[in-house]
Amino acid sequence: MHISSTTTPQSTAVNSLEPKDGCIASAMEIIGNKWTALILRDLAAGSKRFGELEKSVGNINPRTLSQRLDDLEQHKIITKETTSDSPTRPEYTLTDKGRDLLPVLRQMAAWGTKYYDTSSNC
Repeated sequence: MHISSTTTPQSTAVNSLEPKDGCIASAMEIIGNKWTALILRDLAAGSKRFGELEKSVGNINPRTLSQRLDDLEQHKIITKETTSDSPTRPEYTLTDKGRDLLPVLRQMAAWGTKYYDTSSNC
């Protein structure tokens, strides 16, 4: 997903949320994909293996989960470490950069709680 960060004369005046144009678009490049926020939510509780994430996130295709984990690792949001168990299995853990996203997720949860409507599923 690519989000344009084109500057228009209006965007500078209206854009008081960003210190410079493109910051929100950059964040959305990482966390804007479907399932990514839920993966981060589940890793906030601690390291998890692929199968644990697959169960906790819910109806995610294993290929999609693998892609999202690879993207997050590439952006240094998570690390993938192999355990010494036999057979070896990778565990995924939030990095400091990933933990810096937790306040954003908490705000998303607060917004969802405030506006959640049981008749329309948000």
